[in-house]
Amino acid sequence: MEIASIPITTCSKEHQQIYQEWFNYADADTDGRITGNDATKFFAMSNLSRQDLKQVWAIADSKRQGYLGFKEFIAAMQLVSLAQAGHAVTQDLLNSDVDLSSLKPPVMEGLDALIAKKKRKEKTSEHESNGSSHGPSPSANWFSSKSAKNVPLSSVTSIVDGLKRLYLQKLKPLEVTYRFNDFVSPLLANSDFDAKPMVMLLGQYSTGKTTFIKHLLKSGYPGAHIGPEPTTDRFVVVMSGPDERSIPGNTIAVQADMPFSGLTTFGTAFLSKFECSQMPHPLLEHITFVDTPGVLSGEKQRTQRAYDFTGVTSWFAAKCDLILLLFDPHKLDVSDEFKRVISSLRGHDDKIRVVLNKADQIDTQQLMRVYGALMWSLGKVINTPEVMRVYIGSFNDKPVNESATGPIGKELFEKEQEDLLSDLKDIPKKACDRRINEFVKRARAAKIHAYIISHLKKEMPAMIGKAKTQQRLIDNLLDEFGKVQREFHLPPGDFPNVDHFKEILSGYNIDKFEKLKPKMIQAVDDMLGYDIPDLLKNFRNPYD
Repeated sequence: MEIASIPITTCSKEHQQIYQEWFNYADADTDGRITGNDATKFFAMSNLSRQDLKQVWAIADSKRQGYLGFKEFIAAMQLVSLAQAGHAVTQDLLNSDVDLSSLKPPVMEGLDALIAKKKRKEKTSEHESNGSSHGPSPSANWFSSKSAKNVPLSSVTSIVDGLKRLYLQKLKPLEVTYRFNDFVSPLLANSDFDAKPMVMLLGQYSTGKTTFIKHLLKSGYPGAHIGPEPTTDRFVVVMSGPDERSIPGNTIAVQADMPFSGLTTFGTAFLSKFECSQMPHPLLEHITFVDTPGVLSGEKQRTQRAYDFTGVTSWFAAKCDLILLLFDPHKLDVSDEFKRVISSLRGHDDKIRVVLNKADQIDTQQLMRVYGALMWSLGKVINTPEVMRVYIGSFNDKPVNESATGPIGKELFEKEQEDLLSDLKDIPKKACDRRINEFVKRARAAKIHAYIISHLKKEMPAMIGKAKTQQRLIDNLLDEFGKVQREFHLPPGDFPNVDHFKEILSGYNIDKFEKLKPKMIQAVDDMLGYDIPDLLKNFRNPYD
């Protein structure tokens, strides 16, 4: 499965040098990115219509990041060149039979004169300054520097950079004040914003989770074990890396450039059952996979895991862009542990896809019954009136067993497989939208959390009977949630799980909590109402 991306190698070395010179000219602020304003001025020299340029930008910036890097810039230039030669600008143009390596750069009116003028200017100013080498994106130091609070809007060069700035200035202070990180989710780091989209696979043992990843990669990965017994006994993150190797969990959790620092809260017992498999692969440059241990069923459930399995899956669910629940025709029962795991995915229903794997092991009539039984089982666990999307197929490298399924079954599996793969192919394109979605979700959750904590603090007496009042508040937490909901007109579905909240709350002294700080709440409201819409406006397609 190829994710649509244009490798730089489709362009000759000589043309790459020309494009590099053009890119440096167009990138006025030398941050390695061409944003809307730079682009409109530069692309105007091609004399193409606004409609064509809008389409060029949309195809080149397929991930909707709001800017073009060098790779995307080359793709844009090749599209401009093809448009000037009379081709219609379409999504499939760069993947068609056009010989990109011999494609000449487009005609950009007056560009050579402008570049020559810029070079003359640089030469004259060279003796005035020694010149400073350009560092990484300005946001790289925000999380460590104390001046992060006052990063100006002008230094934001992408939607993700903008979200980092808003998080540090407006959302993080609220989270820290009301201990959101202790109750709901660890504080975000730089790497959480820059991480590649993730896909998590969940299911009982031997439903084909590891085989599914191997099938997509068309090769094994370090540390992959496959067998009929519960073989994967750990969480394995399969991601892109320079060479094939396995990195232990404790090492991965402390690496600043990895988005897994939040997992340290689950302790060493979990980290010893967590590892990262790195390997060079084109698909892994766009998507990271999370392989999970088989969910236990029957007698095995009584053997407790040494770590909070449901908590870990819930943590990954918040970070993932897609969650695949795998079932096998012979394992349709939803065990207690699986039920708890599915319940922990509450709030992420839009990411869940169900896969009925190994469906070629039964004939068409049985498949119909199995599908009905699966929907029945899921209906009792997932409390939504909408029907879940279920993909039926056999996701492994063996050919479909036609003797069992017949020709109709084979055709059905192929269509279902195409649907699921197109769902996966869309993930990188939707990654930026998903990041905004998760950010807004987090901001709303943090706001509700602040209301709850400050309400509990307000209910505490000034002097006598604090312990008794604390116990009463914890026992009647559901009623207190109701009071908060009515007072601030909040949707009841956005409130956290009462039992989970009680469990954490019992370890704290409510009297030490902060009172409500309306300024902080207002800052988050302004962020949701004005800053995020402005950010999206600044980094959308400049030709819209």
